[in-house]
Amino acid sequence: MAGKGDNEGLSIGYRIGFQLRKLGLTFFGPAQLGETSDPTAQLVAERVAKVTKAKRAREQREAAEADRRRAA
Repeated sequence: MAGKGDNEGLSIGYRIGFQLRKLGLTFFGPAQLGETSDPTAQLVAERVAKVTKAKRAREQREAAEADRRRAA
C-alpha cells in the first residue's frame, strides 16, 4: 500500500503504467487539443481522482478507529 502523498492508494503497477501511458501520449499522442479533449489531461485527472478517493477512505477509516478507541 502506498504511503501518504501524491501516490496514496496507487499500486506500483498502476504508477508504472501511468508513467508509460503518459510517456506514450507525449510522443505518440495527438498534436494539439483543447483542455477538455486532451488525453494527457484526462489521464492526470483520473490519477488525481484515485488519490483523492484513497485519501478520503483513509480519513474515514482513521475517524472510525478514533471513535472506537474513545468508546472503549
